Amino acid sequence: MTNRLDQLKDMTIVVADTGDIEAVKAHKPQDCTTNPSLVLKAVQDDAFKDTFREAVAKGGSTEDIAQDLVIRVGSALAGIVPGYVSTEVASHLSFDTEGSIASAHSLIEAYDKQGVGKDRILIKLASTWEGIRAAEKLEREGIRCNLTLLFSMAQAVACADAGVTLISPFVGRITDWYKSAEGVEGYEPENDPGVKSVREIYDYYKSAGIETIVMGASFRNAGQIAALAGCDRLTISPDLLKELSEDETPLERVLSPEGKSGGSKRSISEAEFRWELNEDAMATEKLAEGIRKFHADGVKLAKMIEGAR
Repeated sequence: MTNRLDQLKDMTIVVADTGDIEAVKAHKPQDCTTNPSLVLKAVQDDAFKDTFREAVAKGGSTEDIAQDLVIRVGSALAGIVPGYVSTEVASHLSFDTEGSIASAHSLIEAYDKQGVGKDRILIKLASTWEGIRAAEKLEREGIRCNLTLLFSMAQAVACADAGVTLISPFVGRITDWYKSAEGVEGYEPENDPGVKSVREIYDYYKSAGIETIVMGASFRNAGQIAALAGCDRLTISPDLLKELSEDETPLERVLSPEGKSGGSKRSISEAEFRWELNEDAMATEKLAEGIRKFHADGVKLAKMIEGAR
């Protein structure tokens, strides 16, 4: 019997949500996603100890060294996977369109110096109004973008309007919020708020003929992954990749373009975007929290660099 990971790969592009080189080699995903938290974890791993020392010894500002480490981790991953490596713009730029664009250009240039072309990189930006506008400009320049920290249909509609390459709706964090708000231990997959959110976005995109890739992210358990089997892409942590690889029960396809409901495309203005996001307490809180957490891990990396000088 084929394991669930291999079954999933037959219907969905599997992406590794990690900077763990050995895990990526073991599970052979198509793409890799990184974020400030994963880069912080990666540079503390044995595989990147020499890389960390070399980057610090090279000198420069703390910000320059931090970017160098991000590029080194991303380049190592690009040497293993055949597809995209997602690399995030610094979280403190989440509300700065021009700053995000400048940072994206810097990342692409740095990758190019390492021999990794822009066709292999997805620039990750928070799904704020400003981040989405930055992505719109970058996409027009031929720089593909991954819009992350996405928790609502308003964000998904705005990303589609901007013509972004890929969105990352965060399944687990949506579920976390509702578990806390409703005082429950968990949900069956069919009633899981995170799963339902991604299914709604997927249906809207397929019904409206939107080409933007839907990549479910931030999973808390393998049941959530199974409930989204057939989604364009799913980015999965090493622990859950391992669990899927050891499970040989049959996996049924749940999502497919043929199952679309047939709704039409709509556009969203800045005022509408901000109002709809404001009216969604979960999305508002999780977006702000996500930006803060990624920034906090960026600060931790900076302190590690300063402590190693």
